[in-house]
Amino acid sequence: MMKVCIASDHRGYHIKARLAQALAQNGFDVSDEGTDSDEPVDYPDYAKIVAGKVSRHEAERGILICGTGIGTCIVANKFPGVRAASCYDEVLVEISRRHNNVNVLCLPGDLIGDRQIDDLVLKWLATEFDGGRHENRLKKIVDIENSPNLADA
Repeated sequence: MMKVCIASDHRGYHIKARLAQALAQNGFDVSDEGTDSDEPVDYPDYAKIVAGKVSRHEAERGILICGTGIGTCIVANKFPGVRAASCYDEVLVEISRRHNNVNVLCLPGDLIGDRQIDDLVLKWLATEFDGGRHENRLKKIVDIENSPNLADA
């Protein structure tokens, strides 16, 4: 059973709660990391929880929902081993997995409907990494991430 962490800020709260339930019903081990209301919060506080769990291998995948998906994506990509992407359609979710082995999906809660988000997330979770020519590219990303002086990379 795949372990999936999910979190949102206040703009994605209603979608997150429903999505977490849908994922559990589809056989995923879901960990809801908040927020628990539509009261305004800062997305970095929740994005770092999910990204940290994925980085430490406490979860296989993470899902973050904010207004655009961009802010949470920026936060998540600060964590070692996390490859996050902000996606809003089927092509992006599929390519993010097949070519980039993305392990944190950042969704724009303000820009797409509830039902479409369910379909996008299930497609993302079901899509495998292609490997092959993409392996070398991911290795280069890891090399940059592990560079002692990133500014010189």
